[in-house]
Amino acid sequence: MEATVECEANTKHSIWLPMTLAGSMFFILGCITWLNGAITPFLQQMLVLSPLQASFIISSFYIAVTVAGIPSAMLIKRVGYKNGMAIGCAVMAASALMYIPAAKMQMIEIFLFAQLMIGVGQTILQTAVNPYVVKMGSEKSAAVRVCIMGLLNKFAGVIVPVIFAAVVVSGVVADGEQLSQQQKDAMANSLILPYMAIAGLIFAFAAFAKFSSLPDLVFEESEGNGNGKGEVKEALKHPHLVLGVIGIALYVAVEVIAADTIGSYALQIGIADYSVMTSYTMACMLVGYAIGIALIPRFMSQQNALVMSGLAGIVTVLAVIMGSNDSFILANILLVPFGGPELPDPLLCIALLGFANAMVWPAIWPLALTGLGRLTGTASGLLIMGIAGGALGPLLIGLGNVAGLGAQGAYALMIPSYLFILFYALKGHKMRSWK
Repeated sequence: MEATVECEANTKHSIWLPMTLAGSMFFILGCITWLNGAITPFLQQMLVLSPLQASFIISSFYIAVTVAGIPSAMLIKRVGYKNGMAIGCAVMAASALMYIPAAKMQMIEIFLFAQLMIGVGQTILQTAVNPYVVKMGSEKSAAVRVCIMGLLNKFAGVIVPVIFAAVVVSGVVADGEQLSQQQKDAMANSLILPYMAIAGLIFAFAAFAKFSSLPDLVFEESEGNGNGKGEVKEALKHPHLVLGVIGIALYVAVEVIAADTIGSYALQIGIADYSVMTSYTMACMLVGYAIGIALIPRFMSQQNALVMSGLAGIVTVLAVIMGSNDSFILANILLVPFGGPELPDPLLCIALLGFANAMVWPAIWPLALTGLGRLTGTASGLLIMGIAGGALGPLLIGLGNVAGLGAQGAYALMIPSYLFILFYALKGHKMRSWK
């Protein structure tokens, strides 16, 4: 079954116009998703949270996917991909406004609910935009298109923590461990205007998706094909899809650990600029995406890129847990000569996990959707549900810390995820039968 973009076949804009729409959506997703890495240690300090309590800030964002994944797929089938993008943006924008009463009352419960609802909006948007990118052109080059979207997503992840640090953190975070109520109030008040601006920006993108003349996707022979539950059951008969969902879940877990716990780790070991640490992970991911665009499919297949990602992840995790916080070898090579800060090796290795993770999402999506035809929309909803793995990752790190592995040793819990990614690259994506 082929999915086509509804536009004139002979126009040169048949790909680039839809790419413009999809790219803007991926940028918004990056702004919201990777803000978690900056806001979590900030709220941890402001609300005086333990590392385990702070992990719930990230987990609540991703747990929404478990609830909203399949309903999002059903919604997209009813309203279409463009309208789905608009609805997802609108939900995210409205949820961002919840941060204002949360900050005023300094209540973690409201922050968690706001995070949950932003996660719902993100799920709707992801369910709409990912198949839009995969199916707007050749499946062989799908990973390249997803890489381009990833560049925009991760570029947002680079700049958003820096902007957050400059606009929100600067001048309000105290150096001492014990904050006065006046300092807490100053930190809380610094969130209000930025989140109003975020909500306004996302509402503008919702209007762009709704009212633009850019094309939507049309899946042939999709009308009248049963109900949602029937399609889910049929989709689950495809092992390469089911294993792909598991792979996405484990990948998102390690991606979120690398991007969103690096700030908390930096806070624990006494790094003053903890709020910008996510930018380092995102910068490494940008390098990985750029290499992917250059190599796939001309010099490297999507499968081989996934193999390399799994191996690189295992090696880098071992470097994290075996490194010394008193060693600055990597910083002296990569940062200090260019005017950067002297950061401990384990901290930079967490950031380098971004490079290892970069090609996993772009490679798994097209491999998991291969040959599914009219089930593509439902399959995409299932793959989006895999984002719920992001709720598990930070929680595991928090529990590992409490269980005695320590802030550094807890990262060893990432290794099984990379082993499964390696299995999917070598065998799982080829499986067409459970027998």
